[in-house]
Amino acid sequence: MTLNVYLSGEIHTDWREQIIEGAKGLDVTFKSPVTDHGASDDCGVAILGAEDDKYWHDHKGAMVNAIRTRKGIADADVVVVRFGEKYKQWNAAFDAGYAAALGKSLIILQQPEHDHALKEVDAAALAMAREPVQVVQILRYVLDGSLPG
Repeated sequence: MTLNVYLSGEIHTDWREQIIEGAKGLDVTFKSPVTDHGASDDCGVAILGAEDDKYWHDHKGAMVNAIRTRKGIADADVVVVRFGEKYKQWNAAFDAGYAAALGKSLIILQQPEHDHALKEVDAAALAMAREPVQVVQILRYVLDGSLPG
């Protein structure tokens, strides 16, 4: 069995790399959004033309990024959504809701300080992990039934 995993959420830490590295040897393919913050913010105006109004600048970028995000989530068997410590991640919450609406297996990766704010998101997930290694352990268990240790 091959798992297609979409890694959504914060882009300021190396959590994706930790999961990808930890999953080496497993039959897993990973996809993710563009994680270059500047490219992600400016893709719409770079491709479709400049905007004087910041709202429309951001709107164009969000629409172009949504093409990749929708495809990645739609093709995924498992969607991992990481809520980081920095910034309000409304886009991550949207991705989690979209994945849940599509019936995707959803793993949330978050710190304890977000537990209350994310209680509805967590309720839609099949697992809520604290560390990237736990996500790897879930993937390993799903693929071959082995437990850590």
